Parts: sequence; C-alpha cells; structure tokens
Amino acid sequence: MVGSEGTLGIVTKIVLKLLPQNKHNVLLLVPFYKAEQACEAVSAIFRAGIIPSALEFMERDAIDWTLKFVDGLNVEVKDNVQAHLLIEVDGNYPEILIQEAEQILAVVEQFEIDEVLFADTDEQKNALWKMRRSVAEAVKANSIYKEEDTVVPRYELPKLLKGIKEIGAKYSFQSVCYGHAGDGNLHVNIIKGNMTDDNWKTEVPKGIREIFELTVGLKGTLSGEHGIGLVQKNYMDIAFSKVHLELMERIKAIFDPNNVLNPGKIFPDGND
Repeated sequence: MVGSEGTLGIVTKIVLKLLPQNKHNVLLLVPFYKAEQACEAVSAIFRAGIIPSALEFMERDAIDWTLKFVDGLNVEVKDNVQAHLLIEVDGNYPEILIQEAEQILAVVEQFEIDEVLFADTDEQKNALWKMRRSVAEAVKANSIYKEEDTVVPRYELPKLLKGIKEIGAKYSFQSVCYGHAGDGNLHVNIIKGNMTDDNWKTEVPKGIREIFELTVGLKGTLSGEHGIGLVQKNYMDIAFSKVHLELMERIKAIFDPNNVLNPGKIFPDGND
C-alpha cells in the first residue's frame, strides 16, 4: 500500500504513534558563493555525524524572487552569493544544540561562504521559514513554469545540480532549484520566461527526460515526495524496465480489477 498513491486501495483507519515535540532549536542560514558547494556541504554535514531536523537548499533566484514576492522579509543577499542552506537542529538540551551548531559551522567553513546568520529570536526563525515556505508561490507568481521532483543520494546532489544547469543550457531554459537537501530531494522549476510556445511544448519535455535520466543514473529516482501521478508517469520507463511495469500492472489488476482506484495514474500512457 505504501507508495501506491491510492491506486491499490483506500485507508479507512490509521493508528498513529505521536512523539513529543522538542523544546528547543537552533536555525542557521548559510550563504555560499558557489551553488554546487552548497550541495557538497550537505553530505559533509552528515558525514560529520550531525543529523539536522531540517536542511533546505535554495539557489539565488529562489530567494530573490521570494523576497520580492513576500512583504516584510528582510534578508540581505550579497551579489556574489549563489545559494543558501537553511539548517535546523532541535532537541531538549540547548547546550548540545549549541555544540551541534558549532560543528555545522566548522563543516561549512571548509567551503566558500559568506557570514552565517544565526537566528536568535523566534521572529527571525519565523521569517527565515516563511521565506523558504514561500519559494514555490514566488516562482508561480513570476512565470509559467513546470516543476519536476528529483531525488538522489545526498553525495550526488552537486552532480545533479550541475547536470540540470547543463541540460537547461542545451535546451535554452532557465531552472530555479530548491528543496529538502537533507533528503537528497531537489525541486526543479523550469521557467518559461521568454521561450516560444513551440519550444516550451517540444524542447522542454526533451530536457525533462534528460534530467530524469541523469537522476536515475546518479542512483536516484523520479519522485522525491510529489509522487508519480499524471505529471511523471510517462517517464516511468527511465526507472523501470518493461518487465517491472508489467508486474506492477498485474498487481494493480488483482487489487483493482475494475480500475476505479485513482485510475490513469503511475503507468505510462497506453499502459493502463
């Protein structure tokens, strides 16, 4: 059932185990002069033995557009900064969190960074999280776009970002990337901007296919958190062989012989 996206059945009852919320957190905003180094820093933080409660990547355009879109945000972004990491650690013992923050600082200082912002107050923390959570809406407000959802092992994030930019240059589209870097998840927003309607319809899909081929080649897969659904189903052949897809279809037929559960999702056109 997990991962079937409502195509095999419905859930009528769920029993949840709740964990108590941690009482304290420390939040850092780290500006990087090179976006690929921001991606490199992600796996370096985990290799140092630190597991942040949140680790978010935002490249330059994502922040610039968000600051214009949301009133009241006051975050200075210097001209030569290409990307930011928003890093949070939480727990019940402030002294341990300070130690972890110092460890994170020691890791990121190995890269080319500007001054790190430690959010001292709840107001600052809320402002930084508001900025991150507003990125998607800011992108939507700026241009027609397509959003693709990729995920790779954390150590492959620099190669993924570099490849996305190279594919964009090949097919003449701009991309704005952000996402849950701690999970290896990168949202790729492809911006129409001044592209012609013809190129938007014919060239961009070719670029998207290459992005997914790159993702799978880096031991990743087609969806980090958004699911397959209608948008990504026609790229399933990149990650799964014909045999795999046929097996999935047979399982679907057993659980849902009348094809009434979320029909038309997951399988490529012509396969369901």
